[in-house]
Amino acid sequence: MNKIINILLLTLIAASALAATGEETYKTTCANCHEKGLAGAPQIGDKKAWGKLIKEGQVPLTADGYKGVRAMPAKGGRPELTVAEFGSAVVFMANQAGANWQDPDEALLKKISARIEKHAQAKK
Repeated sequence: MNKIINILLLTLIAASALAATGEETYKTTCANCHEKGLAGAPQIGDKKAWGKLIKEGQVPLTADGYKGVRAMPAKGGRPELTVAEFGSAVVFMANQAGANWQDPDEALLKKISARIEKHAQAKK
């Protein structure tokens, strides 16, 4: 199982070099809901709404959002979105509300992916 996760992580990291920036992913995917706060999505730049999420931390926020949370579909409704691309979009949105996060590096992607996998195993 660890070998599979490591292969997936390496694939994700390699793909992230070609991936869209967080702002680009936000504009093409996330803005549909986060620009106007549709279905309870925290609006971009809303320090109060995002402040609560930022306090949860980058790993939980990214992993939980990636798998889908509340009215938000998994991967923001884009099945081809990688963890790295999604993570960069989360960083972009959180930073608009006062966070000082960096795009996920290899170590952070590993933690995010582990949380996603743990949740997937719990559902079985």
